[in-house]
Amino acid sequence: MTRDVVTPPGRHALYELHRYSPAVRANGLLFVSGQVGSRPDGSPEPDRDEQVRLAFKNLDAILAAAGCSFADVVDVTVFMVDPAQHFERAWAVAAEFWGPPPYPTATVVGVTWLSGFQFEIKVVARLPQVATT
Repeated sequence: MTRDVVTPPGRHALYELHRYSPAVRANGLLFVSGQVGSRPDGSPEPDRDEQVRLAFKNLDAILAAAGCSFADVVDVTVFMVDPAQHFERAWAVAAEFWGPPPYPTATVVGVTWLSGFQFEIKVVARLPQVATT
């Protein structure tokens, strides 16, 4: 199996701080690490809606670096602090990024701690087919 790391431009500080790869390509799939609404220095965006929006923007940058888009996402896992209070608002922000159906599969998990963040999203996407000559 061949695998390689995908790093978006403007790599944020959390990758180095916590020693993980933003995404790994393997077997025709892109496995994206959980993305949070972190500013370039790794600090959380304080406004919850903007934190969710920034998490999606960070995710979009990784997908683009791999030649993918949200249309290529097949599976989503979301971790959220206090989803009973914030799920509907977070999912309204998510709608700004998802295209038309069919939507990917999704699992939302309520958690009590995300290292200072309120929302984290990780995905698996299919890599675009590379044309061969």
